[in-house]
Amino acid sequence: MNPALHDANDSTVLAHPKIKRLRAVQRINARLLIAGLILVFSVPLLPVNAQSKPPIATLAQDPSTLLDAFRQVEVASVSDAIEQISGHRMYMSHRMHALFPTHFAGFAVTVQLNKEENRDPNALDGMLTAIDNGKKDSVYVMKIQDGGDIAGMGGLMGTAMAARGYAGAVIDGGVRDVAYLRKIEFPVYATGIVPSTSVGHYRFAGSNIPITCDGILVNPGDIIVADNDGVVVVPRTQAMQILTLAQQLDFKEHSMYPYITKLKSIEQAVKRFGRL
Repeated sequence: MNPALHDANDSTVLAHPKIKRLRAVQRINARLLIAGLILVFSVPLLPVNAQSKPPIATLAQDPSTLLDAFRQVEVASVSDAIEQISGHRMYMSHRMHALFPTHFAGFAVTVQLNKEENRDPNALDGMLTAIDNGKKDSVYVMKIQDGGDIAGMGGLMGTAMAARGYAGAVIDGGVRDVAYLRKIEFPVYATGIVPSTSVGHYRFAGSNIPITCDGILVNPGDIIVADNDGVVVVPRTQAMQILTLAQQLDFKEHSMYPYITKLKSIEQAVKRFGRL
């Protein structure tokens, strides 16, 4: 082929308006790609514990915001944070079961019932008063002395708590009317399901006092956090410190899942994130 003719044909093709527009678009795309790469590699990697959360001052001053933050973290992370900070176990045992899957956080309203056979119609009045005085986002925490086979609450009390905006209830003892409690979707943790009553067998011994629920000290106003893994008590005085660490632990753990899947190694993930 004549080289001169070949060059002339190339020039004619390149001069075509559609070809010119295509070349222009290609040049623009190339510049955008280069700019995007520069931007990506110029942004520093976020630290492992980086995450979006409300300012510390807001959390400390606004109880509802504090509870919302605790609802966003897993109870296992809260439990680990408490142990790392205080060296103490603050989770309730495997005996404490939920009526249905749930996740809540709220401020403890504590109640103690002591075993006492009686015919006093007012023996449990203080328990009812404690429920009616509870505020929104409360968690009803009850200790029943030797109460494994005694229902500390049922559908009536659950209805009252739900109407007042309680977050849930934790009973160191039994619960009954479970079909109705599930129907109204009021979260309850208890050590068992029984049909019995406390009426005539127990006496109210105090409310909003320190109690021991399933072996764990609960002070009125402590934060109760519960999910499918169980129940943890957060001392109110250490709530901010515990929340901050729990958020970091939660973020690390959730960051590890794809890392483990990609590398097929939990050992490398633990070394990278320092979380197990």
